[in-house]
Amino acid sequence: MLKRDILQYLIEWKNRPHHPLVVRGLRQIGKTFIVKQFAQQFYENVIYLDLRANTTVHKAFDGDFNVDKMIISITATQIQARFIPGKTILILDEIQDCANARSSLKYWDLDGRFDVICTGSFLGVKGFRVPYNRGISVGYEEQITMYPLTFREFLINTGMNDDVLQYVSNSIKNKTMIEETVHNSMRSLYHQYLIVGGMPEAVNTFFETHDINAVRQIQTRILNSIKDDFGRYKDSDGNDRINEVLKLRAEACLNSLPAQLSKEYKKFQYSFVDVKGHSPEKADGLQYLEDVGLIVRAFNTNQISYPLEGQKISKEFKVFCIDTGLLVSMLGQDTASKILDGDMSAYKGAIAENMVAAAFAKDDKKLYYFHAPSGSPELDFLFEENGGVVIVECKSTNNRATSMKFVISNQKKYGTHRAIKIADANIGGGQGFETFPLYYLGFLPKAPYHNIIDIPDVSKIVPPGI
Repeated sequence: MLKRDILQYLIEWKNRPHHPLVVRGLRQIGKTFIVKQFAQQFYENVIYLDLRANTTVHKAFDGDFNVDKMIISITATQIQARFIPGKTILILDEIQDCANARSSLKYWDLDGRFDVICTGSFLGVKGFRVPYNRGISVGYEEQITMYPLTFREFLINTGMNDDVLQYVSNSIKNKTMIEETVHNSMRSLYHQYLIVGGMPEAVNTFFETHDINAVRQIQTRILNSIKDDFGRYKDSDGNDRINEVLKLRAEACLNSLPAQLSKEYKKFQYSFVDVKGHSPEKADGLQYLEDVGLIVRAFNTNQISYPLEGQKISKEFKVFCIDTGLLVSMLGQDTASKILDGDMSAYKGAIAENMVAAAFAKDDKKLYYFHAPSGSPELDFLFEENGGVVIVECKSTNNRATSMKFVISNQKKYGTHRAIKIADANIGGGQGFETFPLYYLGFLPKAPYHNIIDIPDVSKIVPPGI
């Protein structure tokens, strides 16, 4: 049973004033498992409804959203279900398959007798938004996105001693070199993580067998399963349909990733997508991959300037896979072997870049980079911190960060920024930049959510002259 960080978030959600919670994310990342584990551990009474497999129970949400009437309808089909006020959690799994169940969350929230938690894999997909004829009430639900395991979660599930994890965290925080034996162990484990990735079934298989071929088979099956759902949507009557054209475009965009990432400049080009249609039509397929949570985009910017969203070039971007293990499984067995041997230079550093992009995305950071029109300088990533911009170069070896050094030395043109080099190296520094090992992003503390906003006292404000 894998330990997941999101469990602590669910505990905190339960123990504070809250609305119904929607847990969203890519298929097969363990949403249902962790929600059930949480419910069984912290509630006396658990009612679980699979809204994709059990369409009969959809009728419970067809009425006027009176909570007592919904309870009667649910218990009529779920004979063992018991609704005990203050002690019951209702789990609505695959809630995107029942639009009215999503719309009913407002009324469960207003009633307040029962906690409600939902999971959904297609909540960002346009086709699943059409049937919400009764609306989604803003302010009556909370959302959190769940991702594949991070490197730190991977380490925790190896059984690594907490003291070692704390030592590495403190070393990164204090920017002090990590003892060589620990560094080499972390480096080796990180190479394994890049191949295995964070999909729970692949991780469990690896821990049980240590067989990379078995892991690869699981990853292939996961990808095929995800592809099987490409193009699925709900019609106006709430029935399942497949948009075959969209399915083909999404598959073609996904299949183009190895070719896209093998280029020197990894800007996504629709000409590499082997399917009929013009770029705007192929873009529908790419948007679908993003909506289901399989890929993330990093956008080029006009300048290295805060705020980055204001500098974004919306039509120029790179595409990365949210799980590096799934990406490596697409690149071929030789790639995995090279990574295990410590050689991450395959695909022109794309694996290391994908690792950084996935880690930033899991930390809810928007992804940007800088590629000058002339081609130089090119900075792998930019992100915002404390009202400024941090520049990042990622090296699969420990090569010199030429573009970053150029930008640092030309502050009049590019501005003054904190600079980080992520490389196959220990913690260190350089002239104007900091160096961290490839595994460093797995130890960054996640920024807390600030849900409480203080409202200033306006009672004593008096306009001038009054």
